[in-house]
Amino acid sequence: MFWSRIAWIYDLIENIYNGKANRQTTDYVASLMSKDDSVLECACGTGMFSVKIAPRVKQLTATDFSDGMLKRTGKKCRKLDNIIIENGDITNLRFENNSFDKAVAANVIHLLDDPKKAIGELKRVVKPGGQIIIPTYIHFKESKAANLFNKLGADFKRHFDENTYREFFKELGIENVSFYVSEGRMNCDVAVFENI
Repeated sequence: MFWSRIAWIYDLIENIYNGKANRQTTDYVASLMSKDDSVLECACGTGMFSVKIAPRVKQLTATDFSDGMLKRTGKKCRKLDNIIIENGDITNLRFENNSFDKAVAANVIHLLDDPKKAIGELKRVVKPGGQIIIPTYIHFKESKAANLFNKLGADFKRHFDENTYREFFKELGIENVSFYVSEGRMNCDVAVFENI
């Protein structure tokens, strides 16, 4: 699998190439957490968000489709005792309805064949009134990292800018979405909405 093969280099891109935007984004997402929250993180990757979220919540369930990414998350989070790390498919979550207070799905929407199904699954497993938080890189197509990933075999389904990312949620009928943009070599736009 592509993402398992490149898990080792993904950390370098996260921390060095786009460290500024990633620090701002992960700090912002972590600030949305509360100590009594049970949180689902889909597409946890190498644990960039996991290590910031877990210390602030009651429990974090971090999932990813790539075993290679999960191994890296496990290493980063080995000292945290409130995290469950497991393989999972964002378009077919194994959890019961209304299982979580919040869900985070970072930097994955642009990779999915059916992002509407994924968001439907997030809405299903988050309690009414809970938050769904979806950060994604914008203007990614123009970045050196995107060019590298494309050469290595990544399969991006879509590329967003600020306007098209907002339109994406409107097309899904999701209103009252707030957005936070962190700037770096690859800007990240964090969409946050209450589950209804």
